[in-house]
Amino acid sequence: MKKIRLIAIGKLKTPFFKEAAKHYLWRIQHHLSFEEVNPKDADPKLPVAEAIKQEGQNILACLKSSDIVICLDEKGKEFTSEAFANFLEQISENQSFCPTFIIGGAFGLSEAVKKQAKYTISLSKMTLPHELARVFFLEQLYRADAILRKSPYHHV
Repeated sequence: MKKIRLIAIGKLKTPFFKEAAKHYLWRIQHHLSFEEVNPKDADPKLPVAEAIKQEGQNILACLKSSDIVICLDEKGKEFTSEAFANFLEQISENQSFCPTFIIGGAFGLSEAVKKQAKYTISLSKMTLPHELARVFFLEQLYRADAILRKSPYHHV
């Protein structure tokens, strides 16, 4: 089965986001080999630029040479759910490489992380809180897999 990684800054703190993420992780892990890595978020007392830089370093330390880095950023390419499923299928063809999605902290991703990306995708043109972005991404990952499996979860 496909291996997918998610590197997302920090642990979810808001209870309803934690529960929603847990729900989709449970569903995902029935069908995909999925790993979530949560590098530490920056000290909230740091200036924004320094926080972004520190979180970027924490993310870069988690990357492996086999990762296909895909940054989630509002300026990235948007997909329909079906197109995202096709994208996921395409980048998962070579089992030697692992699609690795990256979600930054509250202030986004550092330029150093963005430079590592082979792809940059957007969940929405609207700005999402990073905790909501994580849940939204997990649901779309589950949906993409359901589309590829021809599961009735995605009914259009």
